[in-house]
Amino acid sequence: MKKEEVPQDLSALGKVTTEVCYATDGSGKYTTEQSKGWDIKITALDAAWQDIEKRIATAREKVTNNEASPLLFFMEKGLMDIDILAGYTGFWKWQIKRHLKPGGFKKLSDKKLKIYADVFEIKPDELKNMRP
Repeated sequence: MKKEEVPQDLSALGKVTTEVCYATDGSGKYTTEQSKGWDIKITALDAAWQDIEKRIATAREKVTNNEASPLLFFMEKGLMDIDILAGYTGFWKWQIKRHLKPGGFKKLSDKKLKIYADVFEIKPDELKNMRP
């Protein structure tokens, strides 16, 4: 691809970041060029974010229906899974699975709630009441 052919399709991330692409300059040598985006990539990213938004909405609904604890909502919002959350908190995966259930979550000590809240960068009260 020639330097002047590098896509510059503006995406949601285009105002925040650019991507380095390799292209050929006027003399045919490879060089780097900044790209603001590419339609195909923008479409793929938009589809991925729509899926993430659906997962967050589903998690919110489960918490509202008392099928899951607020941890599920904040995990989805933070793009985390149990393995990642275990790494950040130091809790065992089986403990987190128990805390994802409403009954297990209600039994959490203030100390454990604070650990989770710190990971999600919120206050323990916001975690309890699912207020991001």
